[in-house]
Amino acid sequence: MPEIHPSAIVSADAELADDVKIGPFAIVDAGVKIGSGCSVGAQAWITGGTVMGNDNHIGYGSIIGADPQDSSFDPAIRSNVVLGNNNKIREYVTIHRSTAEGGSTVLGDSNFLMTGVHMAHDVQMGSFNNLANNVLLAGHIILGDRIFLGGGAAFHQFLHIGDFAIVQGNAVVSRDVPPFCMAHGRNDLAGLNVIGLRRGGFTPEERNDIKRAYQLLFRGGGNLSEALVVADERTWSDAAHKLLNSARNPSRKGLMTG
Repeated sequence: MPEIHPSAIVSADAELADDVKIGPFAIVDAGVKIGSGCSVGAQAWITGGTVMGNDNHIGYGSIIGADPQDSSFDPAIRSNVVLGNNNKIREYVTIHRSTAEGGSTVLGDSNFLMTGVHMAHDVQMGSFNNLANNVLLAGHIILGDRIFLGGGAAFHQFLHIGDFAIVQGNAVVSRDVPPFCMAHGRNDLAGLNVIGLRRGGFTPEERNDIKRAYQLLFRGGGNLSEALVVADERTWSDAAHKLLNSARNPSRKGLMTG
């Protein structure tokens, strides 16, 4: 049977795996599903039809699945938050459910959200990402994999953050962060995440190809449209195509160019 502290409130209509642990004064509402190996810390609240995979750990005072901060939202809308496996959610993190009927705010696998992170409605996050304290993600942001976001960084709604991106703490971001890139300040690029590419297992040839694509897009002296015309005349690795495609298919916010 799940290990539930006597002071916790767990709905009879919640589904908990047999080895789930629920801490003191935590609340688990009806419709929530929590997989094997998960733990919910003291005074956390799991609501809004949240669905968790296995081995997720929810820290003290965190709120998962609450209504979105949208003045036009109808609480009767049926939506939820979906967590994959092996996520570490630390103290006072907030993750809000989707604004769309049947929609989900999604967290993939093996993400680490440190104290005070806010993940707004309809965010779609991949896997193996690290978000430092007090990172703020507005609604509808799409994040890739193996991203690091520095403490206090704030992100405008609807933008994209690419794989292996790094963003400096306290940055203010209102445009897409390209994959493999570093960003700082206010929408400024600071070069490629060279160390991350090495650690990520990219071959020397792939890294050189990514560098060529970066130079063409952001240091070639022309605009992105001109750079993409030139890019179409050349051969690229799959990794470099990921960077080029971020310029071909930006969000409505447009790509950060610095």
